Amino acid sequence: MQSQKGKKIDLSSDYPCPCRRRGRLVPITLTEAFGCDRCQQLFVVEDKGYLLEQLSTTYPYKRAWRWMGGRWVVAQPRFGQTYLPIALGIILVLLVVWLPLALRSDNTNTNILVWAMVAVLLAVLPALMVWLTYRR
Repeated sequence: MQSQKGKKIDLSSDYPCPCRRRGRLVPITLTEAFGCDRCQQLFVVEDKGYLLEQLSTTYPYKRAWRWMGGRWVVAQPRFGQTYLPIALGIILVLLVVWLPLALRSDNTNTNILVWAMVAVLLAVLPALMVWLTYRR
């Protein structure tokens, strides 16, 4: 069984482009980078030679691949790059916790309104933080 880390990327050889099927990655002299001869994308070698990361991408997350000997496998993002699902999970947990508390309290309309406003505020703050992070 192959390891999850993949094989070390040799800077002196060429590889198929992970973005396109027909392109080839050609090493760029005196750097730890590759360029595709077809799609003109630039890639840099990271993680001590085991990870190929795409430069100048329009995606919010950096795209990265690991070489498995005959093909590229998409590398899983690190914890710091996956905080959008974590923020959405926090919002869901807050709503699941706050909604029963709001409904459990006195049946006065003002208490329900206050609890609903607090829940919306706690849901909007993480969403605002994510939006501020991803805006350009």
